[in-house]
Amino acid sequence: MGRNIRYVAGAALAAGLLITGTADASPFSFSTNGPDGKMATATRPETASQFEIESADDFIAPGSVRINSATFTGLIPSGASVQNVVVEIYRVFPNDSTVPPSGKVPTRNNSPSDVALDSRDFASHTLTFSTNVLDPSFMVLNSVTPGGIHPSPGQTTGGNGPQTGQEVEFDVTFTTPFLLPADHYFFVPQVELSDNSTFLWLSAPRPIVAPGTPINPDLQSWTRDQFLDPDWLRVGMDIVGGDTPPAFNAVFSLEGERVPAPATVELEATGLLALGALSALRRRARPSTGSETP
Repeated sequence: MGRNIRYVAGAALAAGLLITGTADASPFSFSTNGPDGKMATATRPETASQFEIESADDFIAPGSVRINSATFTGLIPSGASVQNVVVEIYRVFPNDSTVPPSGKVPTRNNSPSDVALDSRDFASHTLTFSTNVLDPSFMVLNSVTPGGIHPSPGQTTGGNGPQTGQEVEFDVTFTTPFLLPADHYFFVPQVELSDNSTFLWLSAPRPIVAPGTPINPDLQSWTRDQFLDPDWLRVGMDIVGGDTPPAFNAVFSLEGERVPAPATVELEATGLLALGALSALRRRARPSTGSETP
């Protein structure tokens, strides 16, 4: 679940980049394109009255990257207001996971890991967001809504059917950027709405084509709730099923910079030590006043 994240690692990376700098960084961007109207999956943080649901889709960092902002698009019921936004980053199983897995799902191959690598949220002031209503009445053909996720052998339900709501784009700025080495990742947005409403993340065409950012492999969307945790199910293959199971992407984009090669984890750790040393030197260099403030 999202609580099992590596806050310390994220803080170390952020502080290290104060030393390595950004002068030579080149742009990084990723996009899956807009909605295709085929699927919408619930994704929300745990609250006092609602259990957690996570939906995930993948992207590739071709080198070390700093992610400064993101967008994602989904359905919100008319009249609901946004209380909180969470964005998590997962690596691909078996990273950050128990091996072998529990066996509660058909496969964990190419799924998100058991626990998140890093996370940002509006409540803790590590991201800000704005919303833009794109369509006041957008319909999708199928959905996975709360209560629609089940362990094997009962995972294939066909989905929870069509849904209609406001199509809303979320524009997110990370006040603490994500700093990621080259790897394959999953992006997981979660939205808390008022009145116990549920946000549904919209699907995007698969495979990704221009003007999106094609990747290889292009892994499909996965989902889980806190009762299935730490396992995940494929939205199309496992939940929808059928003679020819579909496979979905989800609508999101990322913007940031490619971090220059010297900005490795080791150098960033050195940067933290350097910051501490500079601070100590400055304290020693201050003239004595003959008194101390408690």
